[in-house]
Amino acid sequence: MAEETKACPEEETEKKTGPEEKAENPKTEEKEDKKKKREKAEKVPKADYDRLQAEFESHKQQYLRVLAEYDNFRKRSQNEKNGVYNNAISDAVNAILPVADNIDRALAQENASAEDMRKGVEMIANQFKACFEKLGITEIGAAGETFDPNFHNAVSHIDDENLGENVIAAVFQKGYKLGDKVVRHAMVQVAN
Repeated sequence: MAEETKACPEEETEKKTGPEEKAENPKTEEKEDKKKKREKAEKVPKADYDRLQAEFESHKQQYLRVLAEYDNFRKRSQNEKNGVYNNAISDAVNAILPVADNIDRALAQENASAEDMRKGVEMIANQFKACFEKLGITEIGAAGETFDPNFHNAVSHIDDENLGENVIAAVFQKGYKLGDKVVRHAMVQVAN
């Protein structure tokens, strides 16, 4: 007949877990040991549990405050950095604006002689030098100085008995530095 009775899987497991079966199944023993340990761990006195919970909450609040303070510090530092950068740019532009104004005035002159234009360009060059001094920018690289690869860029070499070894013979483009930082290397010709 088709209607045979099958044992339910739950009944089979109950049958297998007799005392002799427990020794044969180490996984079942591990589960029971873990369950017993969990029950022991759960039996923490209520006062200790409350104390530990309060301590945890206290540490959590401290952590959140420190995290918020660090985030605020990071944002404040970034804003200060941006402010310093913008102030530096503003100071540099304010120092250069009078020179730009004088160039515009010179270009607006329709009837100027070559001599007047030369004098105007010389005045603007002097104004640029004063502007650079105000910003703390100094020129580097002059003929007769000893060649230094940290400040000079050699683009050509000549042999000249009148000049010593590694001496700058000519300057093609002036170099500039701001404090100890080289803004632009001088483009020079080196002798010997």
